[in-house]
Amino acid sequence: MSRSTDKHITPLPVGEGQGGEAESHPFTPFLPSNARLLMLGTFPPAPKRWCMEWYYPNFTNDMWRIFGICFFGDKMHFVDTENKTYHLDDLMQFLQTKGVGIFDTCLRIRRTTGTASDKDLEVIEEADLDGMLRALPECRAVIAAGQLATNIFTRHYGIDASHMKMGDHVNFTFEGRTLSLYREPSSSRAYPMKVEQKSEYYARMFRDIGLL
Repeated sequence: MSRSTDKHITPLPVGEGQGGEAESHPFTPFLPSNARLLMLGTFPPAPKRWCMEWYYPNFTNDMWRIFGICFFGDKMHFVDTENKTYHLDDLMQFLQTKGVGIFDTCLRIRRTTGTASDKDLEVIEEADLDGMLRALPECRAVIAAGQLATNIFTRHYGIDASHMKMGDHVNFTFEGRTLSLYREPSSSRAYPMKVEQKSEYYARMFRDIGLL
């Protein structure tokens, strides 16, 4: 499986991330050239929380269950229950074919308390957002998952998202293109909403941008 990257956003070497040390992003940007949607989080959780070496690696995170519900009517479609992980090859192939890109808004961070919470992350270096959008000429929509990711993205592009409610989107321009920034429920189990209800929000967005 090809993991397409832009030459300007090669990830940095991974640090240990212990005792408040700086961590570099561990994953290669996943940027299929046909991507119409770019999903941006803040930064992956610490490796001890991973069930796989890829995006949304915490087994209790519902992102890939949301995709299973929206596109296959089955929240377990990408879930490898026996091994408590995900069918990564199937997932990557699906996203490549469907046209969904993934990376994060931060290249380097420091965990002030050792958790994955946005409030406990000190941003050292932000990702090259312009480089990602240039690498995705067909991209017309962005999800910035989490408040810190949203703050970084909206500040960079001068977007006023203060009025946005869950499920809303706001348009912005980038180098002659009009794109939409969507606000969707967090896929974290800490967010108080059932996965089926979260999926309804995501499904509306997928239909809006022609993925569903």
